[in-house]
Amino acid sequence: MPKQSEILLELEKACKASHRVENLCRDFELQKVCYIPLNVFVLRPLHRLIHYKQILERLCKHYPATHVDFRDCRAALADVSEVVDQFQRSLIKMENLQKLLELKKDMLGVDNLVVPGREFIRLGCLSKLSGKGLQQRMFFLFNDVILYTSRGMTPTNQFKVHGQLPLRGMTIRESEDEWGVPNAFALIGQGQSVVVAASSLTEMEKWMQDIKMAIEMAKTSNGPTSDVLTCTLTDNKCPEDYPAEAESEDDMMASHTSLEKLTPHRGNTMVHVCWHRNTSVSMVDFSIAVENQLSGNLLRKFKNSNGWQKLWVVFTNFSLFFYKSHQDDYPLASLPLLGYSVTVPSENENIHKDYVFKLHFKSHVYYFRSESEYTFERWMEVIRSATVPSSQARLLNSKDPHFY
Repeated sequence: MPKQSEILLELEKACKASHRVENLCRDFELQKVCYIPLNVFVLRPLHRLIHYKQILERLCKHYPATHVDFRDCRAALADVSEVVDQFQRSLIKMENLQKLLELKKDMLGVDNLVVPGREFIRLGCLSKLSGKGLQQRMFFLFNDVILYTSRGMTPTNQFKVHGQLPLRGMTIRESEDEWGVPNAFALIGQGQSVVVAASSLTEMEKWMQDIKMAIEMAKTSNGPTSDVLTCTLTDNKCPEDYPAEAESEDDMMASHTSLEKLTPHRGNTMVHVCWHRNTSVSMVDFSIAVENQLSGNLLRKFKNSNGWQKLWVVFTNFSLFFYKSHQDDYPLASLPLLGYSVTVPSENENIHKDYVFKLHFKSHVYYFRSESEYTFERWMEVIRSATVPSSQARLLNSKDPHFY
C-alpha cells in the first residue's frame, strides 16, 4: 500500500522537532519552483496514476477495435485500473490528512487540529453579524466543529481563530427575514449562537447543505473529542483585517510577476484566494480538482490588449500557471480561478477567432485561444470543474465518464 500518509506525518514531525527542517521546508515553499503546497507534491505520484487511467480510457474510447494499439491500451488500462482501485479509498484519507496539515499552517490559535477521526468539509468566507455590523470572517467546517477566523496583521499571513462551534447539538436555520440581511442563516449551538451571511444564494445553499450533513454525521459518529483551540479568543480582540490585495494577475506584464509579489509566507494559499474572492471551496471540490488537470499551449489576450501571447499553461489546484515554454522550471505568473466564470466571447467583444474561451471575475477579463476544437473542449471541461459549484461539477462528471 502507498506510504504517503507516513511521509506526510513524518515530515510534520520533523518540522516540529527541528527548526532547521522547518526553515528548509518554508524556504523551499517560498521558491517559485514550488507553485503548490509542498505536501501536495508527496501525493503527486498517486495523482499521476489516476491521470494515466483517464488517458487510457480516452484512448480506448478513441481507437477502433481494429487499431494496432487497441488491445495493448485495453490491457494497460486494466492493469492501471487495478492499481488505482487498490489505493482509491486510502487516497481519500491521505487527501484529508494533507488538507488538515495545510490548514493548521494557515491558522493562528489552533493546536489539536490534526487528530484521528477529524475530516475537513468546507472552508470559505461568510460575514458574521455582530454589534459592529457585518464583518468578513473565514469559516472552516469539519465533521465535528466549525472554526471562525479573521485575517490578522501577522508576518505569516495566518488567520486568527476567534471561536469554535461544536456540531453536536447544533441546529441551523435561515434568518434573512429575522435580521434583514440577504442570504443569512443562524448557527444555534448549546453554548452560543452565530448569525452569518453568505455572498450569494448559491454560497448560502452550499454552506447550509454541508453544515446540515455534518450535524447529522456528528449525531451518530464517534468523532474527535479533543479541544481544537489552544486558548480562548474573542471577537472584540480582533485586529483590523487586511484590506483585500489587488488582483496580482493584472501585473503579469510588469517586471515583478504575481508569484514574486506573494513573498510573505502562506500569502497565496487556497484560504487566501477564498478570502479575496469572498467564496468557499469544499473537500468534494478538492477531490474533483485532483482529477481535473491539464497542460498545453494557449494564446492569451488581456481585455485591453491587441496581441496574443503564446504560453505553456498548466491547470492544477484550481489555478492556471503560465510558463514561457514547457521546459521552464517555474511559472511566470498564476491565475487562481475560484470565483471566475468561463464563457465563450460574445459578438460585440470583437474577438473574431476560433476556439476562444473567456475567463472573467468582476472587472478582470482574460481571453484564451486553443489550437483545435478538441483542445478547446478539454480546456473548457477542466476549467468548469473549478468555476462551477461542486454539485454541478459532479453532475458534469457523471454525464461523461472520461471527464477530468
